[in-house]
Amino acid sequence: MSVAETIGDENSLADAEPLLRVEGLKMHFPVTEGLFMRRTVGHVKAVDGVSFTIAPGETLGLVGESGCGKTTVGRCILRLENPGAGKVVFAGTDIAGMKASEISKLRQDVQVIFQDPFSSLNPRQKIGSIISEPLRVHGIIKDPTKRRERVAELLRICGLNPRFADRYPHEMSGGQRQRVGIARALSVNPKFIVCDEAVSALDVSIQAQVINLLEDLREQFNFSYLFIAHDLSVVRHICHRVAVMYLGKIAELADCDELFDNPRHPYTQALLSAVPVPDPTVEEARSHQILEGEVPSPMNPPSGCVFHPRCPQAIETCRREVPELQEFSPGHMVACPVVLGK
Repeated sequence: MSVAETIGDENSLADAEPLLRVEGLKMHFPVTEGLFMRRTVGHVKAVDGVSFTIAPGETLGLVGESGCGKTTVGRCILRLENPGAGKVVFAGTDIAGMKASEISKLRQDVQVIFQDPFSSLNPRQKIGSIISEPLRVHGIIKDPTKRRERVAELLRICGLNPRFADRYPHEMSGGQRQRVGIARALSVNPKFIVCDEAVSALDVSIQAQVINLLEDLREQFNFSYLFIAHDLSVVRHICHRVAVMYLGKIAELADCDELFDNPRHPYTQALLSAVPVPDPTVEEARSHQILEGEVPSPMNPPSGCVFHPRCPQAIETCRREVPELQEFSPGHMVACPVVLGK
């Protein structure tokens, strides 16, 4: 049974009011030169007009090769970066335009699980202090004794012994440290969590355990994930829908099973053809689509469709016009004039 099929008709994610709505999000970083007189000579277009929605209880996978802008999208949603343009509407409020003084409440509702479970934890703090700090900072639990009880509860929920509260991060394995990061994110009862390559730094066997934990927590607490990753097998296991990014833009967005079984955009097809299959007989019989050329610089992206210099199906329209993400079939969005028959 697919992930999407585990949600009952009465709680259909497609019919739910979005918890998060991203519209036309842009994040361009200035490139400067000069020692004394700094001047801007260009912009790195890390994110260039990204739009998607996430429903309550849904996991949206955001995939693409390194440098395509996945992490920058997550940082803009977290307001670790101030978006240059567009909207990020969370629970009915546009957080892209929030002032610094208004972001404190957002920090309780929107949390993050970082990629590196070691560098994201303070090596001078004990685990109990790391997990209880958000409770103290946000004034959620003011009594120290109750905070310690809550820390023990969070450790148990994340599959750790409560006695680990007296350990330091360096005394734990990578998988255990990542569970601590998850417990810290859970401590403020968030509605939405950005998982930024949350399992890519872990061993494969530990990855499976952490992915199962994230699934169990989603079902138990009904929060939503933006799951940023490059491992497509992990994405297929945990996500309801998947958005494929290339050079700052979304090329395709569809239900997880639909995207893997029926990819339409040439880039998505190439991406999936590169995923190895465990069966050697099947792997030998498969055809692989090898893309020519290199990924263009985000500082000087190609005109029209940013993928057209490497696309085997490119036509003249692709070189001239920037394709919009449009519906190819119900719930399946593609940004390609060839696929859409334009």
